[in-house]
Amino acid sequence: MKRRTASCRCGQLTVTCEGEPVRVSICHCFACQQRSGSAFAVQARWPDEQVHVEGETKTWVRTADSGNKATYRFCPACGATMAYAIEKWPGVIAVPVGNFTDLDFPVPKFSVYEDRKHAWVEILGEGVDHTTSTNAARKPGLDLLGKR
Repeated sequence: MKRRTASCRCGQLTVTCEGEPVRVSICHCFACQQRSGSAFAVQARWPDEQVHVEGETKTWVRTADSGNKATYRFCPACGATMAYAIEKWPGVIAVPVGNFTDLDFPVPKFSVYEDRKHAWVEILGEGVDHTTSTNAARKPGLDLLGKR
């Protein structure tokens, strides 16, 4: 089984994910832009039981643009966001892809909140689902694990 380990900038906090992610996506919402410090954020999601966090974490909860609460876990020393969960997507944990040093990472298949995408950004690739804020807000309970 494939294992990937993400690390914060100072190295005291790691997140190890087993198996392939159930979803890899790009988000252009303003909160993800602020979280990543970039024009968009890329994150991958795994079932809870396939994610193992080691090291000290702090948490912060906010209400997302969709109206869902998101709980972020970050390193208290360097501030890197290492994992987060959204209440309407139970059973999965998102890990920012930039925290992995893995050039063989699966290609994102979803690009959401594209109405907030910078004009100079273009998301390319076959089979990418492009979604606006309105459509993203309508899908708060995605069944990523196929349990419904």
